[in-house]
Amino acid sequence: MTGTLAAVGAGLAVIGAGLGIGQIGGKAMEAIARQPEAVGDIRANMILMAALVEGAALIAILLSFFV
Repeated sequence: MTGTLAAVGAGLAVIGAGLGIGQIGGKAMEAIARQPEAVGDIRANMILMAALVEGAALIAILLSFFV
């Protein structure tokens, strides 16, 4: 039973990370379309936020297996 719950927790973490990164990318594309001269700043912030979401998802996956 514990393995099943860990798998569900890891799956939810992956789904949440995928949705979060998808929203980050979509909003970044909207921002670039509105203000094309700020591409560099928007891209840098997008990559930083995607990395933070991935880190949080990785921690959630690890915690689901170890706890």
